[in-house]
Amino acid sequence: MTGNIQLLSDTLAKAKSEDRAALIAYLPAGFPTVDGGIAAIKAVFDGGADVVEVGLPHSDPVLDGPVIQTADDIALRGGVKIADVMRTVREAHEATGKPVLVMTYWNPIDRYGVERFTEELAAAGGAGCILPDLPVQESAVWREHADKRGLATVFVVAPSSRDERLATITAAGSGFVYAASLMGVTGTRESVGEQAADLVRRTRATADLPVCVGLGVSNAVQAKEVAAFADGVIVGSAFVKRILDADGDEAAGLAAVRELAAELAEGVRRVS
Repeated sequence: MTGNIQLLSDTLAKAKSEDRAALIAYLPAGFPTVDGGIAAIKAVFDGGADVVEVGLPHSDPVLDGPVIQTADDIALRGGVKIADVMRTVREAHEATGKPVLVMTYWNPIDRYGVERFTEELAAAGGAGCILPDLPVQESAVWREHADKRGLATVFVVAPSSRDERLATITAAGSGFVYAASLMGVTGTRESVGEQAADLVRRTRATADLPVCVGLGVSNAVQAKEVAAFADGVIVGSAFVKRILDADGDEAAGLAAVRELAAELAEGVRRVS
């Protein structure tokens, strides 16, 4: 069984052929429940997302701000397991035919077993993994198993990354490069800033991989701003906040994330 890295690549290439950026959404598995999380991902795809990242909830998500930390806490208190993450990937992909990745810190994979994790993710139809805290120089075992299973290995770069470091990261990665728009944790921002455009330019100079920008994008205006220079626009906290704001009303939460996805999908298409 092999994963769907080719579907991910084809999806990003299709967006580029349409002269637009791809819309990549993030939602944690098990939030607000496992079933509710799967429904939310389907709603985001219905609204116009091209790709979804499924977060593997972590007790100490160092890259994530308070909104996603709150969602992770809810999922963990609900007893979410890696099996639930795999189920989320499988059902979301089977229902939509769209690429679904997992975003996770390294420790859960290390404890679960790299071979087991990659086998199960590929069997679930996953497209790959985003690994924000796995150093490239320590990633050989992961990449060996991911490559064997047809899974993308997406590394994160930041404005502080030097050009030599960017070249090392892009040479090891696959699928796309996740460019953090600024130093800090995830969350909505008033402005994405010029740092992101410079980081995309420098990253592109090192490889042909698509460069997708996250951290801070929360509305169509910001999506349009980022789409002007990036291959993909990544949005997470804004979707999570819509579900939190629904305060337990599942129908309202699903409608809210579907609406936000539609607004953002329009934003990434208004490049000119």
